[in-house]
Amino acid sequence: MKSSYLCASAALACAVLLTACGGSDGQLLLAGTITGVTKPGMVLMNNGGSEFEVPVPSNGTGSTTFRFPELISSDDKYDVQVKSVPSNVDITTCQYLYNKGRAGFDVTNIQISCAFRTQALGGTVSNLKGELVLINGADRVIVPAGATTFTMARVAQDAPYGVSILTNPANQSCTVANGVGTMGAADVNNVTVTCAP
Repeated sequence: MKSSYLCASAALACAVLLTACGGSDGQLLLAGTITGVTKPGMVLMNNGGSEFEVPVPSNGTGSTTFRFPELISSDDKYDVQVKSVPSNVDITTCQYLYNKGRAGFDVTNIQISCAFRTQALGGTVSNLKGELVLINGADRVIVPAGATTFTMARVAQDAPYGVSILTNPANQSCTVANGVGTMGAADVNNVTVTCAP
């Protein structure tokens, strides 16, 4: 009789310890970080079933943390994948780290990175008699004398752009029209650079 009480007490103590350490079944987190989220529509799924839409981060970086609302159990297998993406993300670019495994404790190290769709940015140049240098953010393009068109580096959809002149040609002054905007789902090729005299 005494040994039964001892066994029951020992079992209760073990259960309390497991709960305190987060080791009991159905109490484990499934979480991580993700990049490529600037608008609604990024949906993750676990094991092809449980789904979770990642909220748009307020910091404007496109990177945020995520956590499935359903807890998983100890020894459960997990396989987190991107099910659907916003219109400005290319799902074929999504890369994963630590997204598959078997839970032994809280899973918080999943890493998912998806790239934004990009569009071309360019336009025309008129009356260019010398070398011209254009910039858009960190992108720098040298336009040679006599050129009538230019192309900048591709820009992510929904990202701002601003083409401006870094260096004018010798003895000329150039101006930019239609150089500022937000990249949409189509290429921008209507930026115009006019040089005088």
